Amino acid sequence: MVAACVAVLVGGCSPKFDWRDYRNLGIPYTVLFPAKPATQSRNINLGDDKVSMHMAAAEIDGVTFAVGSAELPDATRAQMAIATMKNTMVKNINGTVTAEAAAADGRRTVTSIEAKGSRNGEPMVLYGRFVAKDKWVYQAIVAGREKHVNKEAVDTFLTSFKTE
Repeated sequence: MVAACVAVLVGGCSPKFDWRDYRNLGIPYTVLFPAKPATQSRNINLGDDKVSMHMAAAEIDGVTFAVGSAELPDATRAQMAIATMKNTMVKNINGTVTAEAAAADGRRTVTSIEAKGSRNGEPMVLYGRFVAKDKWVYQAIVAGREKHVNKEAVDTFLTSFKTE
């Protein structure tokens, strides 16, 4: 009887974050998602360029973990596009950037941000990493209601994001 109760209790427990390695075939990046991501592609405007944005996203407790990627005509335009991507994401939460860091190594530019805002009266937070590498641009973001965002999960997701 005790064994049956323990089995039910253990079987009923599922981890909140079920981290899994994700690779999008044909798009040069890897990341750990906290759940199985859904994917889609759609055409968007990034500055003067119309591109196909490929997205993969998972949601845990109303917090979105997502990666968007697109290939631009040339590397110069990719550099300019990351500013557009960052500004659009911050605007989505009616936010302002509260912390920002940028780095470049010749082949790649990375901008990391934290932003706070609100949606429907709820405090929102956005953590993002925006990368331009060669002709590719990427946005790896975590966004959601501030009280539901787990900082350790944010760190796991964003530090796992690697361009190839």
